[in-house]
Amino acid sequence: MTEHTPGPLAALLGAVRAAELPAVVLTLGGVTDKAAFMERCARDLDLPHWFGRNWDALADSLTELPRGTMLVVRGWQEYATTRPEEWAVAQDVLAESSGERLSVLLALDRAVN
Repeated sequence: MTEHTPGPLAALLGAVRAAELPAVVLTLGGVTDKAAFMERCARDLDLPHWFGRNWDALADSLTELPRGTMLVVRGWQEYATTRPEEWAVAQDVLAESSGERLSVLLALDRAVN
């Protein structure tokens, strides 16, 4: 995590990592379209260079994250407001990937990139 994370969220991430579980923060501040969303996913989730930057490729890539990963999504509000249809698809992809392998938390703070 390279950006500043506010107190309660930092404490949560610290507890997750102290339990030796993987955690990653996807910071969407400044993202206003699908291309930028996919680039941010590639960067923050450390996806391979061959990541296809489409919804199916993202769904496939999420299944490759280590079991038990907590994914915290910050700063998503601007994307959700600017591109509500795309954000709905993104939420569906994240929801379908959630479960035993991945837990997704949408943070309500307004992170900037």
